[in-house]
Amino acid sequence: MRDFLDNIRYRFSSFMQGRYGMDNFGRFMLVVWLILYVLRMFLKHGGGILGFISTLLLAYALVRALSRNIPGRYAENQKYLKQRNKVLDYFKNFSFDKVKRDAQQMKDYHIYKCPKCAQKIRIPRGKGHIMVKCPKCGFEFHKKS
Repeated sequence: MRDFLDNIRYRFSSFMQGRYGMDNFGRFMLVVWLILYVLRMFLKHGGGILGFISTLLLAYALVRALSRNIPGRYAENQKYLKQRNKVLDYFKNFSFDKVKRDAQQMKDYHIYKCPKCAQKIRIPRGKGHIMVKCPKCGFEFHKKS
């Protein structure tokens, strides 16, 4: 039995030689496929479009894993990692205290962006029509507070 398993392992490693294999993007697609597959089981009519999308996702993940175009698959993975890191950084830096403080400020202040440099400027509410001068670039513009 041990020789049989070693033979299968050797044949599989020989087959995968020179192929891209599994990476972070591939694992992500497989997790999404699994979620869609489980979701399909709970739908009344089997989720026809969901089944089609999940099948395409699984097929693409397998094609990527078996691909010999290593630079192309590597570039796809890098794009995925860049987007994933943006999302993770957003949630890592998320703070309920900041949300609470921003909500409180929205009661007392208007937040405007400078039309020239996009600097955020906080203006007290209830002052009527005023000229706002950007502290960053010095551009003046008219706003109602």
